[in-house]
Amino acid sequence: MFRSILTRIALLTTLALAQTVPSAYAADSAASPAGASEHAADFIEHDFRFSDGTVFPELRIHYVTLGTPQRDAHGDVTNAVLLMHGTTGTSKAYLTPSMRKELFAAGEPLDTSRYFIVIPDGLGRGGSTKPSDGLRTKFPRYGYGDVVEANHRLLVDGLKVRHLKLVLGTSMGGMQTWMWGERYPGMADALMPIASQPIAMAGRNWLWRQMIVGAIRSDPGWQDGHYTTLPTQWARAMPVFTLITGNAARMQAAAPDRAASTRMTESIVEEAAKSDPNDVLYWFESSWDYDPEPHLAAIRGRLFAVNFADDLINATDLGVMQRLIGKVPQGRYVEMPETAQSYGHQTLAHPEVWKPYLIQLINGA
Repeated sequence: MFRSILTRIALLTTLALAQTVPSAYAADSAASPAGASEHAADFIEHDFRFSDGTVFPELRIHYVTLGTPQRDAHGDVTNAVLLMHGTTGTSKAYLTPSMRKELFAAGEPLDTSRYFIVIPDGLGRGGSTKPSDGLRTKFPRYGYGDVVEANHRLLVDGLKVRHLKLVLGTSMGGMQTWMWGERYPGMADALMPIASQPIAMAGRNWLWRQMIVGAIRSDPGWQDGHYTTLPTQWARAMPVFTLITGNAARMQAAAPDRAASTRMTESIVEEAAKSDPNDVLYWFESSWDYDPEPHLAAIRGRLFAVNFADDLINATDLGVMQRLIGKVPQGRYVEMPETAQSYGHQTLAHPEVWKPYLIQLINGA
């Protein structure tokens, strides 16, 4: 779905996201670092209660695990790590060649011979239960809190993981990392929210999301979500996603004249039109309940927030981190300057750039 859009955008703008992964979730030994154990499965959460009061008899959460759980004398897992992806992503965002090389290979910070890594498809995305499975706009109005709760139930009820060495998330996953620290303050030793800010959606961040949401709702072919043929007019708004997540210099280099820019625009629109707009609508509307600011003091684990100066979604000139990080008892942050290695918001897909801060966090430095 949107992974193909992001891949196409990356190719067009030379953002080098490298989103290509093996066709199946379960990778062979060549795809896994040092032949690490890799497993994909679905967990069914019974009687899942959404924040709007709706109870689902069976909610499916798809997930991938890397590595092997280690247990103490009481049988509790001692080496678990949770990774959470962004708005348009799935667990595959962490299964790219660069992620495997920089994070999971032998000697790297999340070496799969040491850690048991859990990567869910967030509720509403990928192989997990979502509107396009059949309910369309009758699907519960889920929020980020529901996504976090579904991941928590996967860990505790499904995998019997009650403690985490680390929670790391990028973009939407970063926002959910802030929420995780507040909801389950004693569960994680360390937290790393990447490309996110702990404030409610507003200003430019809310505006561009509403452009996409409004385009879907006003598309004549959408028919209140009850279409029989995928509507396409809404996709004309999707280039805003490229503008807000990319790096200006790289985009200029990839599309140096009007003809190239026009081709880029049309390709983005064409790819977006292949997606299910009901799923997309829920992706961008589900941030309605995101506002961790009032409860930052509840976070107990070591927290290291990483942001990028050329990220227009989480603009560093708002001074959010400077104002709020002091409320987190063990919190600190870095705002990485724009360099030749910058990719805007999409720097999140380049662990070689932010990995040194992850090493510091894990080592307690």
